Amino acid sequence: MTNTLTPKPPSNTKPRDVQFVQIAADTAAVRSRTWDRLKFEVEYSLQKGTTANSYIIQADKTALLDPPGESFTQNYLECLQKRVDLKKLDYVILGHFNANRAVTIKALLELYPQIAFVCTNPAAISLRGAFPEQELNITIVRGEEVLDLGKGHALKFIATPTPRWPDELCTYDPQTRILFTDKFFGSHVCGDQVFDEGWSVYSEDRRYYYDSLHASQAKQVLTAMDKLADLSTAFYAPGHGPIVRYGLHELTNLYREWSQQQNSKDLTVALIYASAYGNTATLAQAIAKGITKAGVAVESINCEFAEPGEIQEAIEKCAGFIIGTPTLAGHAPTQIQTALGIVLSTATKSKLAGVFGSFGWSGEAIDLVEGKLKDAGYRIGFEPIRAKFKPTAATIHECKEAGTDFAQALIRSQKLRAPKPQLAGGSDRTEQAVGRLVGSLCVLSAKRGEVSSAMLASWVSQATFTPPGLTIAVAKDRSIEALMYAGDKFVLNILAEGRQLRKYFMKNFAPGEDRFAGVETMEASNGCPVLSDALAYLECEVMSRMECGDHWVVYAAVENGHLLKNDGVTAVHHRKSGSHY
Repeated sequence: MTNTLTPKPPSNTKPRDVQFVQIAADTAAVRSRTWDRLKFEVEYSLQKGTTANSYIIQADKTALLDPPGESFTQNYLECLQKRVDLKKLDYVILGHFNANRAVTIKALLELYPQIAFVCTNPAAISLRGAFPEQELNITIVRGEEVLDLGKGHALKFIATPTPRWPDELCTYDPQTRILFTDKFFGSHVCGDQVFDEGWSVYSEDRRYYYDSLHASQAKQVLTAMDKLADLSTAFYAPGHGPIVRYGLHELTNLYREWSQQQNSKDLTVALIYASAYGNTATLAQAIAKGITKAGVAVESINCEFAEPGEIQEAIEKCAGFIIGTPTLAGHAPTQIQTALGIVLSTATKSKLAGVFGSFGWSGEAIDLVEGKLKDAGYRIGFEPIRAKFKPTAATIHECKEAGTDFAQALIRSQKLRAPKPQLAGGSDRTEQAVGRLVGSLCVLSAKRGEVSSAMLASWVSQATFTPPGLTIAVAKDRSIEALMYAGDKFVLNILAEGRQLRKYFMKNFAPGEDRFAGVETMEASNGCPVLSDALAYLECEVMSRMECGDHWVVYAAVENGHLLKNDGVTAVHHRKSGSHY
């Protein structure tokens, strides 16, 4: 049962616009901006807005790099026509191609049919597939090409394929020393700032971007970093977020450090998939995010571009594997059938397995893969995840929860946690002493869009008087952690003595399961659920958070609060050990 306490505040979303900024000699950034999350970035769960960055170099010849998707087509073209003589547009360089960009490319071709495209072979195949009846002028980059635009702008191309973007291409201009990095070194934030002055304020956003998009393909990221290492780069011009100039060396080192950390982990999951229209790849990205946040590494393998030996090697060394498949004409694509044969002949039966996929009209391929794995004796780590057409935010959240559960099951089965040191007498007195720290027993509830979550919390403490504020420790592998970033809203439900609510929220929830299905709730003014049987509740906004070992410590300002029971006593959590809740 849900009641409404107070109405939600009105939306103050800003309109979309396009920003044209000169950033170097003959070079401009064309920044398509929105303060909402773009639909095609659904796997990126934060909603801080984004910029879809395009760039234009106007020398003796003119090159346009990475036109944005259809959300910005009209505004983008209007901006270009005011600033650029597009009759002289000679080249469109694609860092990667997806169907979303086809609308803008089509509009450009209608206006300027003389355009020549520069891209990798996988991008060329997709580009021709998007325009099957049109004869396109395409130059395929294979490794040594130089595109001379005049005035010293002799562009060099570096292919940097990854499982998620097998057509990825970086472009380097030695005249301005700009490296156009497309999907590398970006962040999804929206604002007026073009360069990253005060770059440290973007640290959390850049880490989140890496974790969401690149942690599961760390091996390929390191290969790309090696290819780019010898370039004398003044700044990175990424596909999203501020241009990286002031924090360039720090971010470069962090990308290498983060990728090396992923590669050095003992437990690995092989995430094997094919994706006809990008939807299965979106699910794979979300599952990978859930796995890595639990401290387990992922090796992503796009079957459409991987060699059989690469699949076999990944299966041999992994602790578990997950297969993602679209359904095409009632069947799994040939690449998935081949990969499944390698898995069945290579993977020991002790390895944990998982299945997911997307489909348009039916999902037989998912059932086929699941049935083959079960018949072979593999244990399935979560209920197969199915997405019809494009995944929703709720499905993405379910994927992350499934990935985390899968990783936690592997950790438990492998018994990776080292034996705890024992003091004289056979008992760990330090653990016993730490266990005497007590805190109020609460339920943390949060909602962002159609995604909601909750968790039982006892590591809660008031932190400030002015403004009233508190801290909460949230384990990195908790589902609600994804809803606890700066600017997010939540409710802290303070429980009264008694075990009913406590017992309910102590249970294990299945991925995607509604945390509030069995309890009476109301809606707070910030849109988050309030437990009707709580002693009191506080409406809060996350102000900052700090990484502390296996937890995030979240500091939040209290915006509103109500006492629901005048005569109740706050429940307190007493522990005997400091090593677990």
